[in-house]
Amino acid sequence: MNRRSLLATAITLPALAAPGTLRAQAWPDRPIRLVVPFAAGTSTDIIGRMIGGQISRGLGGHTVVVDNRSGAGGTIGSAAVAQAPADGHTILLGTIGTHAVNPNLMPNLAYNPVRDFTPLFLHSKTALLLVVRPQLGPRTMAEFVAMAKARPLSVGTSGTGTAGHLNHAVMSEATGTSTTHVPYRDGAQAMTDALSGTLNAMFYHTQFVRSQIEAGQLIGLGITGAQRSPLLPNVPTFAEQGLPAINAEGWWAMFGPANLPAPVTQRLSGILAASLNEAETRATLERNGVEAIGGGPEALARYQREELERWGAVIRRANITADS
Repeated sequence: MNRRSLLATAITLPALAAPGTLRAQAWPDRPIRLVVPFAAGTSTDIIGRMIGGQISRGLGGHTVVVDNRSGAGGTIGSAAVAQAPADGHTILLGTIGTHAVNPNLMPNLAYNPVRDFTPLFLHSKTALLLVVRPQLGPRTMAEFVAMAKARPLSVGTSGTGTAGHLNHAVMSEATGTSTTHVPYRDGAQAMTDALSGTLNAMFYHTQFVRSQIEAGQLIGLGITGAQRSPLLPNVPTFAEQGLPAINAEGWWAMFGPANLPAPVTQRLSGILAASLNEAETRATLERNGVEAIGGGPEALARYQREELERWGAVIRRANITADS
């Protein structure tokens, strides 16, 4: 082989050996689909649309389309992303439900929460409150527990496998009550029913009950977290009322299909990390009772494993099922 042939081989072989690298360098070459596995108007949808805008800006205005694939506690949309090509054009906004709770609740889940995804970024979390209408009567958790032991009560959540579902389960375990869990497809209808009295109580995120509490339409009996929310300083924590076990909080994180190219993973993670450092983003999150977390692929993988183990233990101990 002459010298010219050797040089041509040396130039050509690396490009042929790394097709994945070439595909990553071309990314994105079409609109990115950000799957939100809950309905429009939910807290996950709101966070998802904010993240979609952040990714678009980070990619110089590239089109990011939010695709609401709701149903089955977020598992329908999650499964769709798990089965999508690993090219960076389909990504998922995962939650505590889709990636920590439902895998422990649903033995026939269509995806493995670890094996079938590439962790991208740990984004944010939010506290949950237990709320009731003033007409129900209780003004404290102690009064609510006493009522729950004396008569049937219903407690709504935004779906099976959500943080609200967990809080209902640990509340039942910690207080010895047997209120009826009513999982909704999303929280909007649950809120309507809570305000009308069709539901006796509801676990929901801060941003969706704050205005009703301030208007006197709902009473916050307790809130998760170690400290009271600055948005609702008159609502005591569950911990200060002797119920520290009621502490499941909603969280959001970005995932791609398994085996996403490393350059794509790093680019998306970097964009989202930068966005969380923006003063406007922080102010928006805080105004809605959402707390930025922040963490790249390794931090998210570690956090998810901890949540899987933590809530799996609760589910097994309390014998919780997808129907409970």
